[in-house]
Amino acid sequence: MTPRPRMLLLFACTFPILIAGIWMPPLRMLGLFGNLIVIGAALADLFVSESLAKLKLEREVSEVLSVGSRNPVNLIVRNTGKTSVVVDLYDETPQPGSASSNPLTMEVAPMQERIERYTFEPHERGRNSFDSISLRKESTFGLWTFTQQRPLKTKVRILPDIRAVYRYELMARRNRVDELGIKMRRLRGQGSEFERLREYRRDDEMRQIDWKASSRKQELVSREFNVEQNQNILIAVDCGRSMLNESDGVSYLDRALNASIMLSYIALGQADNVGFMAFSNKVERVVRPVRGKPAIQTILQHSFDLQPRRETADYTLAMEQLSQRFRKRSLVILLTHVVDDKHLEELHHALKSIRSRHLFLCVFLQDLGLTNLATKVPTSDVEAFQCSAAAELLTAVEKKTITMKDSGILTMSSLPDKLTSTAINGYLEVKARHLL
Repeated sequence: MTPRPRMLLLFACTFPILIAGIWMPPLRMLGLFGNLIVIGAALADLFVSESLAKLKLEREVSEVLSVGSRNPVNLIVRNTGKTSVVVDLYDETPQPGSASSNPLTMEVAPMQERIERYTFEPHERGRNSFDSISLRKESTFGLWTFTQQRPLKTKVRILPDIRAVYRYELMARRNRVDELGIKMRRLRGQGSEFERLREYRRDDEMRQIDWKASSRKQELVSREFNVEQNQNILIAVDCGRSMLNESDGVSYLDRALNASIMLSYIALGQADNVGFMAFSNKVERVVRPVRGKPAIQTILQHSFDLQPRRETADYTLAMEQLSQRFRKRSLVILLTHVVDDKHLEELHHALKSIRSRHLFLCVFLQDLGLTNLATKVPTSDVEAFQCSAAAELLTAVEKKTITMKDSGILTMSSLPDKLTSTAINGYLEVKARHLL
């Protein structure tokens, strides 16, 4: 407990009188009496004020939180005392992160319970915890401040942002997934397994028209096909130091993991088997192919605490391990960020060794700083040199990318904030063209 300004003010009024009594004896007793009254009031305030021990605390929060999402947290205060209490609460939240309405102020009636809610937005994935809760309240007469820190540890797991999955489900029900940048219409009637005949539609290809059926009905009739199912989709995520780059405060690895979760969910919804592998200079995590939408939790549990490493990714080792662990032909979707053409050449060399077994789709994250510099209009000789160097570097990467395409490796480039839709559209394009 600590004295409040009100008590200090009272002492400031009476103590000078006591000091003045040294030179003016009649004031001595008055000053002494005034100080005794203040001391008595302070002691009486301590006696009549409810103790913080009368307050019982609980915290309700989900064991699993989403990074970048506002997660609700409930603080429950139960007053076992005989008088109403106004208390301030400060909850020690996991860091880094931000909370709304923290500290909270609430009034709890005697023998009653009150629940207050605030929201917490974590900024980093992984295992973390809520720690203690600090309490503060004024005494009855306002002369003291009572403080206390209650240990109340709650462990949580902070997973990648899965709100996109719920948004996708909502948009899919309303046939508006194209608003998310996902072109689901590419799958319609583009498989290889015949399903039925139907009326011709304006966007049907000529090869879909069944000319015999059209001749009999005297109108155009199209064949509709099912897209192949039960295929193996393997998502490989680079966790090397190039993924430490950030865009709008979000690391490239977080972008890749968010894209992986959404891509996995859609592939599982298409009845494909989805596997997952994360690697740096070693294999970090491996998830054997799983099936069904609920299996997305398996991938989440194995990827939520991945962090980018300071070491350079070893593509050769990763591809060797991939070849050993996943022998069935698969569509391997590699999410990575290449720094320059030498980096890309190393990746190309590693992929060529197992290219015949799997189909590779490489989705490259673009370096925003480098792209902006290459397109900038220079205002000085130094800037002109920098812009030229950036453009030359990007041109070298583009040439190497073309070489990879010529060797049978599918490639796509994406801005960081468009990575999810780019990767999903690449997967859907492969399915539509039944390349696997």
